[in-house]
Amino acid sequence: MLFHSSIRKELSRSFGATLVVLITIVMTMMLIRTLGLAARGSVNPSEVFLVMTYTVLGYMPTILSLSLFVSIVGTLSRMYRDSEMVIWFSSGRGLGNFVAPLFRFAWPILLLIAVFALVGWPWANSQTEGMRDQYQRRSDIERVAPGEFRESAGRLRVFFIDKDAPNSATASNVFISSIERNLQIITSAQSGRIENVGDTRYLMLSNGQRLERPLTPGELKISEFRSYGAKVGGDIDPSEGAAPARAKTTLSLLREPGAVNHGELAWRVGMLLAAINFVVLALTVSSANPRVGRSGNLLFALCAFVLYYNMLNLGQNWVSSGRYDMGGFMLALHGGALLLGLLWLAKRHFNWSWRPLRVRRGSPKGSST
Repeated sequence: MLFHSSIRKELSRSFGATLVVLITIVMTMMLIRTLGLAARGSVNPSEVFLVMTYTVLGYMPTILSLSLFVSIVGTLSRMYRDSEMVIWFSSGRGLGNFVAPLFRFAWPILLLIAVFALVGWPWANSQTEGMRDQYQRRSDIERVAPGEFRESAGRLRVFFIDKDAPNSATASNVFISSIERNLQIITSAQSGRIENVGDTRYLMLSNGQRLERPLTPGELKISEFRSYGAKVGGDIDPSEGAAPARAKTTLSLLREPGAVNHGELAWRVGMLLAAINFVVLALTVSSANPRVGRSGNLLFALCAFVLYYNMLNLGQNWVSSGRYDMGGFMLALHGGALLLGLLWLAKRHFNWSWRPLRVRRGSPKGSST
């Protein structure tokens, strides 16, 4: 059918162009952010591209929703400006007749949004958290660069080494400065190696000296040793291995009821419901006056998208903190947005107006009609 095919063809071109632009912008922003994290030592510099890729995959529901919303608003606004909508209205097509072709075009995108929100988002977050956790739990010897002073994982010690060994578990010419029990302790040794004792890592030093100096005026103590063990990593806390809510699968969130899990589940399901509402809202806000600037309704649409998306994130925090129930919040936000969009659409489709009611109320009493 000409009506359906012409609209879907133009929507496809607009959606593809918008998606490419948004992905490029997001990738650039994530690259800058990930490079900053790598410079601060939060992620492995060699895994910057992987972290950026996983982050972009996690943001795909938002990118797809915005691309769909912008493409519909931009396409229908152009049809209003070029008087194509007038032609369709004159041929017996009302604004409500655009709902079917829009959803026929949008349903594959809505399916992708559901897959990325329910499956891709937690998977990308679990991969990113795993890489960060592995990088943060690396040994202190691995943290230290040869010829540079570096802090340990707990920021309790300062290390300096000449790392001429062939692997990351050994080092030579080790220098350690730490503060323990109101003592400044300086330890130096010719060599050291990493050994695991239970869940704790120790740096076994060989042929060195140990100097203990009180922070308050007191006696200085110097000792020599052939072998000495220094703890270089904190004990592995089992609670640290618990995945955050955003890294849990959707099935795990359903099996483990709780305020935090409900908040995360409300966000994931809400992304799909918001995308459906965006199709209806885009149809209602896309009407443009040819005498007005071209960007007016597009800016209004973007403001509506930002407001809706921020309410979705704010609602996640409310549900996670226990202030609101998940079902009540989703019904109020998404149900209210859908009801508002349908009423607005019905008003435009049937040309409802408040003007006759105002004229009737403003007419003087006793006047004849």
